[in-house]
Amino acid sequence: MSIILKSEEEKIVPVVPIRDGVIFPHTESVLTFGRPKSLSAIEASFSRERTIVFVLQKNPKENDPKPEDLYSVGTLSHIERMLRTDGEINALVRGLSRIKIIGFETEGPYLLAKIVEIKEEMADSEEVKALCNHLTGEFRRAMQLGKSADFLAFMNIMSGLSSNELADQISSTLDIKPEEKQELLETLDVKARLEKIAFYLSKEIKVLEIERKIVSKTEERFEKGAREAILRERLKTIEKELGHEGEGGEQQELLAKIKKAAMPPEVEEKARKELKKLAQMTPYNPEAGYIRNYLDWLVMLPWNVKSSNNVDIKAAEKILDEDHYGLKKIKERVVEYLAVHKLAGKMKGPILCFVGPPGVGKTSIGKSIARSLGRKFVRVSLGGIRDEAEIRGHRRTYVGALPGRIIQGIKDANTKNPVFMLDEIDKVGADFRGDPSAALLEALDPEQNNQFSDHYLEVAFDLSDVMFITTANVLDTIPPALRDRLEVIHFPGYTEEEKFHIARDFLINKQREAHGLKKEQVEITDEALHTIIRRYTREAGVRNLEREIAAVFRKVAKMIAEGEKNLVKTTTPMLHKFLGPFKYTATLAEKKDEVGMTTGLAWTEAGGDVLFIEVALMPGRGQLILHSSPGPGAWTARALLSKN
Repeated sequence: MSIILKSEEEKIVPVVPIRDGVIFPHTESVLTFGRPKSLSAIEASFSRERTIVFVLQKNPKENDPKPEDLYSVGTLSHIERMLRTDGEINALVRGLSRIKIIGFETEGPYLLAKIVEIKEEMADSEEVKALCNHLTGEFRRAMQLGKSADFLAFMNIMSGLSSNELADQISSTLDIKPEEKQELLETLDVKARLEKIAFYLSKEIKVLEIERKIVSKTEERFEKGAREAILRERLKTIEKELGHEGEGGEQQELLAKIKKAAMPPEVEEKARKELKKLAQMTPYNPEAGYIRNYLDWLVMLPWNVKSSNNVDIKAAEKILDEDHYGLKKIKERVVEYLAVHKLAGKMKGPILCFVGPPGVGKTSIGKSIARSLGRKFVRVSLGGIRDEAEIRGHRRTYVGALPGRIIQGIKDANTKNPVFMLDEIDKVGADFRGDPSAALLEALDPEQNNQFSDHYLEVAFDLSDVMFITTANVLDTIPPALRDRLEVIHFPGYTEEEKFHIARDFLINKQREAHGLKKEQVEITDEALHTIIRRYTREAGVRNLEREIAAVFRKVAKMIAEGEKNLVKTTTPMLHKFLGPFKYTATLAEKKDEVGMTTGLAWTEAGGDVLFIEVALMPGRGQLILHSSPGPGAWTARALLSKN
């Protein structure tokens, strides 16, 4: 940057460093001085010509700056007034002109610098005038947005100053860093200085606009909250005078729901007490949300809603036969329940427990029972549950508390007498959070579940009309106290004939539809179906059988997609192509008796089987050694008889 000196006349003037500010020419400022050297310089200057130089120091934390710590461009100023206080001096100073420090004299009680005034160029071009007009308008706008500036400075800026004076006046009011103000002080070209000032002023206006929006939104929110609070208090006063306290707005709506819910008297009393507590709270109280959620749960529960019990027993038998083949004992038990309920009109809900191997239809028959009874069906899987709160709910004091799964299921069914299936009850675990199976004791006891207590509700709910059905694969893992409450019905594995009928009447149609096939496109013969059951599956249920049928239909679907238009009739010879070689072989008893071998029969979940028992005589100590090993499709037991 080139600096044009005003004259070659050099002056020696006291210098005062300033930590975080810049004094501009054509401006007046009130400064406070407290450092010893600054105090000495001010007093020496005031007693003589009252002229002094103010220079920004580079590091504001430096308490005793040296000449090299100061900028070389400063402002020659005149001390108008001075006021001494305890250890400080307050002075009104007026900036005169920019100066360039040529050098410093030997250090004494204060800094003395050899300076030369800098000549300022005057510019009156149209562009400069336009910039001046723009800055004047922007400064007025900033003041309207709340910019903090001295009123006298505002009046000076609005009074039509020259371009140099306008630039310095606005520069002194800008909310920018000291280094940026020093840059404006050192910018001698008026046009360039005005452009920089316009940039800084524009940024400041944007910040002021954002602050104005924030303040406006905050005030609006505060005024709205205060207005609502005042109106709410007035409303309470009016309602109290009229004798209808707590029946306004949301409280009135909740009260109407409480009346409509037809709760038992003790539950309704509890709900009204909570509603009164809610009415006395402000909406900003965190507990208000908890009480509101609690009341919502109370009014949404079906305290007095039941499904119709006018069920035709013949129609129920037909529905059960349509959905499941076999399972005669289970169907008889459901029909017996219907008959007793029809005659007695009211009976305690039975607690049935279906026990059997996987895939025999324990879960699916629950839906059929609900359909035959004309009731809603709710299923909750208990496998892997380890927290007692999953059954009995959480206390309301916990954040995010909810009722247990039983109450949630009742609410979802919207009836107090659904068919409620608790699946996989034998897989309930226990840990430090409690034993969920112990929490089930009350719910699954017909003698006491009419007063079931959920931790969240804190009031009793009647579960005596619910028909609970539980399922398990084994009984061993069910605690004795819980098992004693269950009416156990064993599901045996299906026989080959039962599997055949299930596959022909249910599974084939289901998988054909799932694979997008039609009856005229694919067919599985009865002989092939028997072969799939006998040679490709060995299970108590029918899940693997359904998978093998699906595998056949996938192969057929591929053939049809490739252009096959004729009926694909799946016969026994074709099974090798579709499903591969036989996975299991049939085992028959020996046709001819042999020495050292006899046969027996075994029972498994997959059906009956043949046992081969072989005896061999071995040299030894005279011991009988028994061991067995699985053979192809049967178990072979060997007894080794050692003889001395």
